[in-house]
Amino acid sequence: MASTIQALPTEVVYLITAGEVIDSLASVVRELVENSLDAGATRIVVSLWPQQWQIRVADNGCGMNLDDLQQAATAHSTSKIRSSADLWKINSLGFRGEALHSLTTLADLEILSRPLGGKLGWRISYGDGGKVVEVEVTAIAPGTVVTVSHLFGNFSSRRQGLPTAAQQMKAVQATIHQIALCHPHVTWQIWQNDRQWFTICPAATTGQLLPQILPQVRQGDLQEVKLELPNPPNSSLPCTDAMNRVSPHSALTLVVGLPDRCHRHRPDWVRIAINGRMVKTPELEQTILSAFHRTLPRDRYPICFLHLAISPDQINWNRNPAKTEIYLNEIIYWQEQITLAINQALSISSTNLKEAVHTTRVSKLLKTAEAKGGYNFNPQNPNENHQTPNSSLPTPNSLKAVAQVSNTYIVAEHSGGMWLVEQHIAHERVLYEQLCDDWQLVPVEPPIILYQLSPAQVLQLQRIGLEIEPFGEQLWAVRNIPAPLQPRDDCAEAILELSWGGDLQTAQVAVACRSAIRNGTPMNQQEMQTLLDNWQRTRNPRTCPHGRPIYLSLEESALARFFRRNWVIGKSHGI
Repeated sequence: MASTIQALPTEVVYLITAGEVIDSLASVVRELVENSLDAGATRIVVSLWPQQWQIRVADNGCGMNLDDLQQAATAHSTSKIRSSADLWKINSLGFRGEALHSLTTLADLEILSRPLGGKLGWRISYGDGGKVVEVEVTAIAPGTVVTVSHLFGNFSSRRQGLPTAAQQMKAVQATIHQIALCHPHVTWQIWQNDRQWFTICPAATTGQLLPQILPQVRQGDLQEVKLELPNPPNSSLPCTDAMNRVSPHSALTLVVGLPDRCHRHRPDWVRIAINGRMVKTPELEQTILSAFHRTLPRDRYPICFLHLAISPDQINWNRNPAKTEIYLNEIIYWQEQITLAINQALSISSTNLKEAVHTTRVSKLLKTAEAKGGYNFNPQNPNENHQTPNSSLPTPNSLKAVAQVSNTYIVAEHSGGMWLVEQHIAHERVLYEQLCDDWQLVPVEPPIILYQLSPAQVLQLQRIGLEIEPFGEQLWAVRNIPAPLQPRDDCAEAILELSWGGDLQTAQVAVACRSAIRNGTPMNQQEMQTLLDNWQRTRNPRTCPHGRPIYLSLEESALARFFRRNWVIGKSHGI
């Protein structure tokens, strides 16, 4: 087996803008684990002894032969790039060739490795500068074991400047969680002080893996979208996925927490990965937050994990010396694709109509007394317009209005169960999106007269497009209003509400809320069906613009469990 690790040419080293690689326990774990993943490992065991400043990472990757082991810790040595041209087609996680060399100056480094198909394993200890100081044959399964001991042992001031051991272990856990999300096929075992700390089991998709990292989130709280996208027009290289498989297309994997079921107090779970590495891209993060605007409660943020597998010539890794932030070419193209993917994930279509629901939500609903509930029931149902079950577009007639409860909730039936839809906020979502798409101000005659407005209120009304002018002492005349308010008797109160501040979207939310059908209003079946059809066509049908959930789903399987329909009748009679 020929040697694959070589020292980089000087001109290539100068082109790689890089900061200090090793600055904490977490950074050591990250660098070693990324090497394991580049070696094709599917099982990684990380052992830590924080009080002894010792770390060991073992994997079942391709391993290294003796020649590679002797070269591995020298300065800027790597098997992943050869020339400056390779910097624009990087498909690996590590490419700087600095981590192991840095470790030899900061700690004691030992590597055991055996290549796949190799008959012998080798153990090598390295001295300062990456020089080999000890070589011997050793018994080891195919793969690699890297042990770092006495980290920062000769740099006491560096140790004193680091956070506490508990804080560093928290950073290690966060690092492994981030990497695991990008590589859901890998099995992880993490040990601390010779006791198992946590494990992460492999999963078919990132969406199935995420509940292991966020235990408060259930599988039914998440929606996962996988799309193949054409490469941008100026992309000259094929795309590779996280497992280095070449593809003529780019790939987008999106896992979102459904806004009616889970969200966060901070934007700490808006995560973006590019080609298997978690990165910071403020432009894409803002795109995600904007796509969730007016779907979440005030001061709440989404759970969203985005993984792009794109052509490496679209990425410039030199935005930040630590390689944690990148420049992305064709940024507008990717922003558009991400917005479309989030809209698809949040929509209601034939492919995601049947959803898992919280058992607690179902049981609470089934146990609620309905003595005061009034039902408007009409057995005559409109004809259904059937569509192909594989259609990904919203299917307006997949929900069929059956009845109205307390003149507030619409009982809607579908093939997999039933939904309860709150009529006011469903209509509010419909009107809000209509206003966003077509904000119309219509003239009103005679003008609406308002009394005692402050200069700030007048300025606010002008900011959202209303024509307002003095009409006398302490009187103001408003000569145009938002179209939905035109037929209302409370136009003056509505405009006064708009004058109290906020941007155009705030005004649109206020108008939609005031114009939506009120709870307590009786609706006939055709009106209910029309509302359901319009609501299903909206871009974000799960929550109203204030972030409240619009519907509660009761699946047939949940009803069957509650009513014990699996019981054998004869046995239940005691026969």
